[in-house]
Amino acid sequence: MSVRPRATAAAPAAVPAAGLPPAAEAPARLRVGVIGAGRVGAVLGAALATAGHEVVAASGLSAASRARAARLLPGVPLLRADQVVAASDLVVLAVPDDTLAGLVTGLAETGAWRRGQLAFHTSGAAGIGVLAPAEDAGVLPLALHPAMTFTGAPEDVHRLVAVPFGVTSRPEHRPVAEALVLEMGGEPTWVAEADRGLYHAALAGSANHLVTLVAEAADLLRAAGVEDPARVLTPLLTAALEGALRRGDRSLTGPVSRGDVGTVTGHLQTLGERAPAAVDAYVALARRTTERALAAGRLRPHEGAPLLELLRGSTEEATR
Repeated sequence: MSVRPRATAAAPAAVPAAGLPPAAEAPARLRVGVIGAGRVGAVLGAALATAGHEVVAASGLSAASRARAARLLPGVPLLRADQVVAASDLVVLAVPDDTLAGLVTGLAETGAWRRGQLAFHTSGAAGIGVLAPAEDAGVLPLALHPAMTFTGAPEDVHRLVAVPFGVTSRPEHRPVAEALVLEMGGEPTWVAEADRGLYHAALAGSANHLVTLVAEAADLLRAAGVEDPARVLTPLLTAALEGALRRGDRSLTGPVSRGDVGTVTGHLQTLGERAPAAVDAYVALARRTTERALAAGRLRPHEGAPLLELLRGSTEEATR
């Protein structure tokens, strides 16, 4: 969706190099370049095109990126990164976190950035500091991280609707950042520069570790003779997730929340015999669950202490 009518002139409105006034909005129409036509970049480029902007160039080296660009950004030429910047008013940097700083710096060293451009990256862990070399050249820097997993398929564009974006910018540029997020269909969530690392650790720890936890549980159920683990896990995990999101630690159930040392001891013995690779994760999660249950008042100190002692002993035994 568009936050303001499109400009009637062919060229997009320029962004003042000195920054926009607090009430400013994003220009009505921009020439967009996407550096990194991967699963995220191609989808965001397509979303910006749907909002009325013109995607004029993209970069992508792999065969998968080229195929994805052909699907989501049809007719858009694939160029070198510096050529993408030269052709664009808004540059979308959708590259791996570890390569972002080097890319921005390298483009600055070649003089690719120009005054009046906008640039946003999609890294969750980084704020706008990583864009300092571009900002020094007069670029308006933004950090817009969609809190969603992407497959790179066309339907991902529709899945952006109402997706939260972690937004970081200069305070005076916040209206521009939020306008772009709204145009892509998302919902802006402000994250301070100093909080980006914690924000991203929370998201990565929950989504990535949840996949590992569920896959591990499915493997253990198969080892226990359960033919369809998903059928068993789906109602249980759905209820647990909904409860955690609504009530937090108050939704804890199970042997740890009851201080049931005997059951936890049995779990550790069984896992040690049948699935030793799963023991460390079980101990770490049980210990953290115990600590949170104690802090939330779900366990009383005399109930939690034996659990922590058991789990501490299991860790020490495993490291011998």
